[in-house]
Amino acid sequence: MSFFGRGSRNQRTFRPKKSAPSGSKGMQLKRHIDATLGSGNLREAVRLPIGEDLNEWLAVNTVDFFNQVNILYGTLMEFCTPATCPAMSAGPKYEYRWADGVKIKRPIEVSAPKYVEYLMDWIETQLDDESIFPQKLGTPFPPNFPDVIKTIFKRLFRVYAHIYHSHFQMIVKLKEEAHLNTCFKHFTLFTLVIPYLQEIALASVFEAIESLIRMKSSKVLQ
Repeated sequence: MSFFGRGSRNQRTFRPKKSAPSGSKGMQLKRHIDATLGSGNLREAVRLPIGEDLNEWLAVNTVDFFNQVNILYGTLMEFCTPATCPAMSAGPKYEYRWADGVKIKRPIEVSAPKYVEYLMDWIETQLDDESIFPQKLGTPFPPNFPDVIKTIFKRLFRVYAHIYHSHFQMIVKLKEEAHLNTCFKHFTLFTLVIPYLQEIALASVFEAIESLIRMKSSKVLQ
């Protein structure tokens, strides 16, 4: 059983959970992820299984990380509002603006909940697009697949950064800090083992640590 969702308040989600891709070995890879996560071995859980296709592995894990962030943010929906979080940020040095390149071509400033809404809608659109995330056995992944994955992970990290900076004390009050820290560790370890995601991992760790130091919390990332 996957660790994500354990202890999460009423299993609330910001968006309905997505299922693993059904193409090729999607469900088999999902079972492998759940089994290794269930054993508590995060480093083994992020390693590409021998003989498996990297793109298949990325596709299945992307769905998992989408669901993890979905559940985490779902616990904070009533506390992360346009009034409490008028900008999507992780402190004064890190403010994130939204653009999808289609409907919104130039980055706009939005509240944190609006940013997350835009983001989850955008990710769902990518996951449901079979030209990007193939569902049929043998269908090739598009040449721009690495770029799509990179953008998804970069933007998912921003949700983690915002939660740690703006809502960690509430997370502690809800007794969700162990779950949050485990999810973030899983996310970071995965980006470290994928070459073109490593720069996101390094940037994310730097930003998160900087935010955590400012909060002076001894319970973070234990």
